[in-house]
Amino acid sequence: MSKVEVDQVDPQSGTTLTLGTSGDTVSIPSGVTLANAGTATGFPAPTSGIAASAIDSGTIATARLGSGTASGTTFLAGDQTYKEAGGGLVLQVVSVGYATAVTQTSNAYATSGLTASITPASTSNKVLVLTSSAIQTFGDGGNSSGRNALVGLFRGTVAATKLLEHDSGISMVSASTSTNDHSYNTVSFSYLDSPNYDSGGGAQVYTVGISGQGACEIRAQGGSQGSTITLIEIKV
Repeated sequence: MSKVEVDQVDPQSGTTLTLGTSGDTVSIPSGVTLANAGTATGFPAPTSGIAASAIDSGTIATARLGSGTASGTTFLAGDQTYKEAGGGLVLQVVSVGYATAVTQTSNAYATSGLTASITPASTSNKVLVLTSSAIQTFGDGGNSSGRNALVGLFRGTVAATKLLEHDSGISMVSASTSTNDHSYNTVSFSYLDSPNYDSGGGAQVYTVGISGQGACEIRAQGGSQGSTITLIEIKV
């Protein structure tokens, strides 16, 4: 094998320098470093051996990460496919507070003033209803202990669908009239509703109602105590 020692090889004519003939193998021995300060073309892109730390600029196209459609509502799963988020996703929250006193003396439901509305994005979604109402009950001037008034949660107005109901009772003899001492309670509801059962969609209204019962009367938000209702749309 012959050996040629030179510092630079230039083409004899033109600007193209060819090493070997088709079918030949150019061997670069171990320990040799090829320093490229120009432009190398015709080399295939490497398919392995690239460290993640070597990617230090630019953005990788989402299509390179996985199959499917990447969007604001999808995520990249472990099988490298973009998927829609599953059930339990919170889509919106509506919260209302109310602190105006409302008294009901008759044995029929009336609004407590606490109401809120939400428009679900889909009729298949559910609405989680959370309420907390400041309630006072009072009696007829006699021994009122053990008497109850009613607090209800309604979809719509108090004349519509009653979802839940709770007794609010008197626990003191002196709870005689609306101007005397009262029994103070906090009545809370937690209800996961499927509103499309009653309608084809659109705004869904929820109301807390109060009703007297027998000789027992009821007041909501007495003494400027606040009540709250929170509606949470949940994707299923």
